[in-house]
Amino acid sequence: MVDDEDLLVALLNSAPVVDGVVSEALRGRQGAEFVARFGGAGSTDELGNLRRMRAALHDTIRANADVSHQLAELVSAAAMVPDVSPDGIHWTLRVPPDEELAVRAALSWSRVMSELPGRLRPCANTECNLFLVDHSRPGTARWCSMATCGNRMKARSHAKRQRSA
Repeated sequence: MVDDEDLLVALLNSAPVVDGVVSEALRGRQGAEFVARFGGAGSTDELGNLRRMRAALHDTIRANADVSHQLAELVSAAAMVPDVSPDGIHWTLRVPPDEELAVRAALSWSRVMSELPGRLRPCANTECNLFLVDHSRPGTARWCSMATCGNRMKARSHAKRQRSA
């Protein structure tokens, strides 16, 4: 796993489809719990930045649009500052507090894309809005969860084969 990969996946999956409707986990009590889990404060601006980052990353990963200008705008206030010691250089992220979680998610996305190319993908169930980072050896994982989407898709495929037989 790369740094903040859990934050990235949680952010990407914070708008799941429930009963056929996209739900929103970055508002109200759920939003406060989400940011608290990752060290945020839960301000309205922080949640708004996370929702905007999620939308930009969804579009980028799904190749819906070139949103590099949106990503650039969302990370524009961030800077990596070196702290040099005899042990080496330690880089520290400096960013306004309400933007930190969104920027950390973007940095994690960038690392996943470079260190695990092709492994971050949307669930193969087109009715699902979730994503996965495939850590399997062959790199062939297709579903966000085998217990839910994987079983559903396999059951549909089996039923389709039975009807055509």
